[in-house]
Amino acid sequence: MEAISIFFKRLRDLYLVNYKWNHYHIGRNFHSGRCVFLWAKHNIEIGSNFYIGKYSIIECDVAIGNNVIFANHVSLIGRYDHHFQQIGTPIRLAKQIRDKDYNWKGLNQKIVIEDDVWIGLGSIVLSGVTIKTGSIIAAGSVVTKDVEPYSIYGGNPARKIRYRFDSDDQLKEHIRLYQLDYLK
Repeated sequence: MEAISIFFKRLRDLYLVNYKWNHYHIGRNFHSGRCVFLWAKHNIEIGSNFYIGKYSIIECDVAIGNNVIFANHVSLIGRYDHHFQQIGTPIRLAKQIRDKDYNWKGLNQKIVIEDDVWIGLGSIVLSGVTIKTGSIIAAGSVVTKDVEPYSIYGGNPARKIRYRFDSDDQLKEHIRLYQLDYLK
C-alpha cells in the first residue's frame, strides 16, 4: 500500500512540473503538498530537492536554491501587488500586478532563497527579500528584510534570534560536509 501511495505522489509531482507549471523552471526531485498555488509575473526558478508543503503559495517572482523546504501554509507574496496610491480609485479597483499594463512599484522585485533553507509553518515572505544560505525562518514569521546566512529568524517582523549552529567549528563542519555530499 505504501508503494502505491509513493507512486501516485511522484506521478502527481511529474504532472505539476511537466504540465501545470511547465512554464517555470523547476529542478529535479521536486515535491508539492496538496493545494499548492504558483504564479509569477515573470518567473519562478526552483532548484533541486525542493519540498513545498500543502496549502502554500508562491505569488511573485522568486529564485529558490537547492535543498530547500517549505512547511505547510507558507506564502511568498508581492509587497506591491495593488497600486494603493492610484488617485481617485478604490484599492479594490486599482491596477494590480497581474494586469498587463501595471506600471507601478514591485515589477522588478523578487524573492531570493538560497540553498539549505527551511521556512516554517505559516510564514510569510515579502518580495524584495533575500534569505541567505542555511537559514531557518521560524513558524509564523513575517519576513520583510534580508536574512543573514546560517541564522534563525522569527517574529513579526522577523528578527534574528540566533545563529543556526552553536559554534564556528560546527558551521565549518556543516559547510564542509554539505559541499562534499551535495555540491557534486
